[in-house]
Amino acid sequence: MRIGSRSASGWVAIASIGLFSAGAVLTQAAAAQEVQSSAPAIYKDPAAPIDTRIEDLLSRMTLEEKVAQMLTIWEQKEQVQTAQGDFDPAKASEVWPHGIGMIARPSDFRGVDQSNSGDAGASAGARNRTARETVEYVNAAQRWAVNETRLGIPILMHEEGLHGYVARGATSFPQAIGLASTWDKDLIEQVYSVASREMRSRGAQIALSPVVDIARDPRWGRIEETYGEDPYLVSEIGLAAIRGFQGQTLPLADDKVLVTLKHMTGHGQPESGTNVAPAELTEHTLRTYFFPPFERAIKEGNALSVMPSYNEIGGVPSHANGWLLNDILKDEWGFDGAVVSDYFAIREMVTRHQMLADAKQAAERAIKAGVDSEMADADAFKELPSLVAEGRVDGALIDDAVRRILRLKFIAGMFENPYADADHAERIEANPEAIALALEAARKSMVLLKNDGLLPLNADKIEKLLVVGTHAKDTPLGGYSDVPRKVVSVLEGIENAAKGKFDVAYSEGVRITESREWAADPVDLVPEEENSRLIAEAVKAAESADTIVLVIGGNEQTSREAWATTHLGDRTDITLVGQQMELARAMLATGKPVVTLLLNGRPLSIVELQDTAPAIIEGWYLGQETGNAVADVLFGKSNPGGKMPVTVARNVGQVPVFYNHKPQARRGYLFDTIKPLYPFGFGLSYSSFEISAPNVLGEQHTTTGPVSVEVSVSNTGRFAGDEVVQLYLRDVHASVTTPVKQLVRFERVTLEPGETRTVKFELAPSDFSLWNDRMERVVEPGQFVLMSGSNSRDVKETELVIK
Repeated sequence: MRIGSRSASGWVAIASIGLFSAGAVLTQAAAAQEVQSSAPAIYKDPAAPIDTRIEDLLSRMTLEEKVAQMLTIWEQKEQVQTAQGDFDPAKASEVWPHGIGMIARPSDFRGVDQSNSGDAGASAGARNRTARETVEYVNAAQRWAVNETRLGIPILMHEEGLHGYVARGATSFPQAIGLASTWDKDLIEQVYSVASREMRSRGAQIALSPVVDIARDPRWGRIEETYGEDPYLVSEIGLAAIRGFQGQTLPLADDKVLVTLKHMTGHGQPESGTNVAPAELTEHTLRTYFFPPFERAIKEGNALSVMPSYNEIGGVPSHANGWLLNDILKDEWGFDGAVVSDYFAIREMVTRHQMLADAKQAAERAIKAGVDSEMADADAFKELPSLVAEGRVDGALIDDAVRRILRLKFIAGMFENPYADADHAERIEANPEAIALALEAARKSMVLLKNDGLLPLNADKIEKLLVVGTHAKDTPLGGYSDVPRKVVSVLEGIENAAKGKFDVAYSEGVRITESREWAADPVDLVPEEENSRLIAEAVKAAESADTIVLVIGGNEQTSREAWATTHLGDRTDITLVGQQMELARAMLATGKPVVTLLLNGRPLSIVELQDTAPAIIEGWYLGQETGNAVADVLFGKSNPGGKMPVTVARNVGQVPVFYNHKPQARRGYLFDTIKPLYPFGFGLSYSSFEISAPNVLGEQHTTTGPVSVEVSVSNTGRFAGDEVVQLYLRDVHASVTTPVKQLVRFERVTLEPGETRTVKFELAPSDFSLWNDRMERVVEPGQFVLMSGSNSRDVKETELVIK
């Protein structure tokens, strides 16, 4: 059965470009004339079809007005605001007489002189706007755009929303990799619904989220921003995030925002594990693993904005890759939304890729490749009017890009109401419902990696508990975070749980870095002599305690986005940073029961801890409710049921190590094992579960029909708890090599002790498909193996024949 094929234009379509002087200046298009029409402004009629409104508005626009819609301001905000950061209509009219397409992150004070300025990601030490300040800024900008520009086109406002709305006072949820560890689609949808309503309430209409890259290298500092290594899991979590942000119908409701899929593509398996490095991936690999989350988000989730990745594939940066953005995204998948550049990525084809001579060449290459909008500042695309005048860029490309951008504005309802309500924004910000959801998400994000019977702790048998670790008190939230109204530390959460029951003491133990400022460029490790002193203090403090909770892992500086050579975040090592392992050895040597809690962004190799520690919890970054959630899990109020969304390597020599590898991979190493430390999908519980082999319903199955599969799961332990039933598939013999297994379905279920439930999965023909050597998506008849279990390693098999 044939399902699809690649575009006939082939692997990479490269637009021809001409040479010109690097000193060329922007000129007005000679043929541009302002459209004067006495016809009614159909684009202002909310009852008219959106496509009709777009065409009417486009017909009235000059070339300069069209190009203005393709531009963004962020660091250039000083062009439109006062020295204090208020929007200034007079300055805006002078510098931007044709309007502005988009303002990046209105919640921040970019363009205002603040010390310790960052680069492309954030400003170290800077204070961002409150909800009311953001609404006032947005409304002033929109009043100018609507009332003081010729056509009155409102401005798109975009914000970040990786694990909650990235804004001062907004609700902070667990980091993305932690949310993925919940394997709970309904919860994910609720989390991003809160992020959406908080974002929209402050006047934004589009989120730069979700990240649907698959991640295959733990050295990469941005792995925390992803939903893990598996294309199906990433797709399902990504679709849930889209439903949360956008809802399930368009146009947008007044508490929803549009999404931007990031980063297309190959971003999560960069050369040498370093951010923005080349991703030398074949078309077959792209189509099998990296494309599916994007394709499904567009076709099933109706995502209307896509951001290309910084990296190159096959010698072509994504922002210049017409095969990727035009042939695949727009033509093959039918994407009718807008392609928005990553921050300064068009410029980086000159500065970082060293591929083109200047911004004018970069603009020509990007627009021809399919990029519709430039972020985060007007730079290369300012050259588009002169490129059109010189005949190097067809005006039809400009029209197509502007249609796509205007579609976002009409779908978001911006022509009817571009304004926000500050009272409403303050009222819903981190409200009790949002905080309760943040607590639930944090509980469900935790993964129990080991338990020799120590957990859950019995508060009645503890007299004094010692909490050790700098981040037990100073809570890391991860990258793309702001300052929530309230963050509950591990220490505070345990103290709250201990009231009237036992005493709690604290010792810092080890301090990892001098700062944990994500946006600060330098990362300075704490001197060993300082940590030696702190370890000795912790050992002394442990003498009077009968139980120890050890909090170690990482922070916002030990794993982060490397957005510049002066701002690094990737590592050559995946073990604990600094003297943390020395601290762990010292605590374990006391002979006291020690619970190890990891708070971190990258998967860590903790081989020694796995061998020696009695209990280990992977917490990732748990958001503002970190402490309360940790206390609930430690003392059994909540039973951990999270599962790892990545395979955890024993050491960096195993990298890349992902579960869905090919049969010929992983042959073996001299003096070491190929087995990972923790398999994909792994996670324990305070209870125990039994999962049956897959039961395939029916006897005759064809390449064109569905397959129904049942899996029973029983709680065989003493505690109520959650289990994630995972279903994997293997195509045994095919025209191309296939993975040893591939996740095709999962469901997280809650069971009481002794309870059994049957989970039914419906598989479609596409689940059995592969990309053959002609790049045709087909279902080939033959033998398949279905596998069910609680992780990718421990599975039971059933054979299936498809005719």
